[in-house]
Amino acid sequence: MRELNVGMIGYKFMGKAHSNAYARVNMFFDADMQVNRKVICGRDEAGVKAAMDKFGWQDYETDWRKMIARPDVDVVDINSPSYLHKEMAIAAANEGKHILCEKPLAFSTADAREIVEAANKAGIKHQVGFNYRFAPAIVLAKQMIESGRLGKIFHFRGSYLQDYIISPDYPKVWRLDKSVAGSGSLGDLGAHVIDCARYLVGEIDRVVGMEKTFITERPIAASMTGVSATAQANSPRETVDVDDATHFLGEFKNGALLSIEATRFAAGHRNDMSFEINGSKGSIKFNLERICELQYYNAEAEEGFQGFTTISVTEGTHPYVYAWWPAGHVYGYEHTMVHEVFEFVQAIANDKPASPDFNDGLKCAQVMEAVDLSAQRGAWVEVDSL
Repeated sequence: MRELNVGMIGYKFMGKAHSNAYARVNMFFDADMQVNRKVICGRDEAGVKAAMDKFGWQDYETDWRKMIARPDVDVVDINSPSYLHKEMAIAAANEGKHILCEKPLAFSTADAREIVEAANKAGIKHQVGFNYRFAPAIVLAKQMIESGRLGKIFHFRGSYLQDYIISPDYPKVWRLDKSVAGSGSLGDLGAHVIDCARYLVGEIDRVVGMEKTFITERPIAASMTGVSATAQANSPRETVDVDDATHFLGEFKNGALLSIEATRFAAGHRNDMSFEINGSKGSIKFNLERICELQYYNAEAEEGFQGFTTISVTEGTHPYVYAWWPAGHVYGYEHTMVHEVFEFVQAIANDKPASPDFNDGLKCAQVMEAVDLSAQRGAWVEVDSL
């Protein structure tokens, strides 16, 4: 079997999730290439060396440029903070490496276009880390829509709710620094909902939105693991320059209506990405905190027998589930990453387009930039104008 050597930049939350995916993909799926965790990269030598040992990588580097240039690296996985994506992705493309880049692809539409141009010029395979597209329930929702079960689509309403930064003493971590993260709840959470909306319903035509920062100053961070963080002792406070919450309305090119909310100030919601889609023949509802379920309402069912049905998306006939466990043995968040990696490996092995690719990252960047402009102007903004 042909081998595929991966070099990965980043070793914290996403680095751990991606490492697990690379370790599991050949174990559970009949991928057409053997994936090797060749080299992991990070700036802190002690930290990246420890990650290499813990996550099962063969080697490590502290210089990402050196890692990208290595002849024994076929794929560059970028899960570093957002401000580094553009430079790293273009450098990797110029080296002829296939690229898996975490979302958001770039800070702006202009930056995303540069990345797309570099990737297209290099002729590489490229994919953006919109991993929720690979949740079996969401793929099932896609199949149901495409088969006509919902009829003509009228509405997509989605939200991504978290609560981990509600405390004013939660420190100013990199996700709350615009120069590093690019945006707050919109780019961190809203990007996933935007991608699901595009994946399931279609392209977005125009948007109008509002953004809010509830806590404008926070103590300086001392450390962060996942979303848990500690502040420096007796730390002065720094200004927060990203959105804590963003709401926006929109219209799809096919005429359906859109509403999306993204916030990290929703008490009781740890990682709640939810959406509902309403059509002429029925509706579907999904909640990430109940990842193995999809709710379906059939408007054409016999009168007196209508109502939302909860589909347990754990049968072997459901997307990706055949590779895992018997029916009723549930899967979780990490499985979406394995599915994502499997599809990327298959795209490389069989010389076919990856999906979602950098063009999807560009489309998402356009929508987010349109929302930002709308919030500043207090007016509708057409997505294709950017």
